[in-house]
Amino acid sequence: MAGTPIAIEKLDVWYEDARGDAHRVVHALSVAIEPGERVALLGRNGAGKTSLLLALVGAVPFSGSVTIGGQALARHTLETVRRGIGFVFADPRDQLFCATVHEEVAYGPRLRDLAPSEVEQRVARALAAVNLTGFESRPPGALSLGEKRRLAIATVLSYEAALVIVDEPTASLDPLARHSVLEAIAGLDATVVFATHDLDAARELGARTLVFDAGRLLADGPATQILSDLDLLRRAGLAL
Repeated sequence: MAGTPIAIEKLDVWYEDARGDAHRVVHALSVAIEPGERVALLGRNGAGKTSLLLALVGAVPFSGSVTIGGQALARHTLETVRRGIGFVFADPRDQLFCATVHEEVAYGPRLRDLAPSEVEQRVARALAAVNLTGFESRPPGALSLGEKRRLAIATVLSYEAALVIVDEPTASLDPLARHSVLEAIAGLDATVVFATHDLDAARELGARTLVFDAGRLLADGPATQILSDLDLLRRAGLAL
């Protein structure tokens, strides 16, 4: 399995309020993720899941260290590190900006200066993986929210990044679309880190599962083990 390793050491993430006061949302987190691992982040709203994902791409202030593929995340390395990452936001409307579905999915491969034939092959594979074949000429704005989410995931599939980060991959999806998305994620030749309220998604992907509450790591283990601990789930505000 390919992918890229992640090393997080004593990570604190914070936001500043209107008065300039800092509020920590992730506290002293140290975690190592191996190449090719699927890692699910679980926790109630406000537990720190999305903040951690954003820290992995240097999009929020943090202290401590984040090392991706052996390269420490810092101001001068940010552009290089980000080239190897595919990120899907919780709201897909935050990342869709092209005129057509085809252009959205082709955008990432074209940045890599691939041959036109390779770009077209990647677009076709990515759209097929999320059941959007035939949508190529449609404007993204005309899609449903679930279709937009599948399109956002297709843009990451076509980019073939070594690290894929997804915030709420199955939200707003019907059962068939959900199955397609999870199947596509399972088939990625990459390290995958995703935040979700869909506990079954962690189980179905056989993911290593990190449980957070109030920015602190409560548990780290296989999904089957974590999801059978009902006391832990109650403390974390989760329910099967």
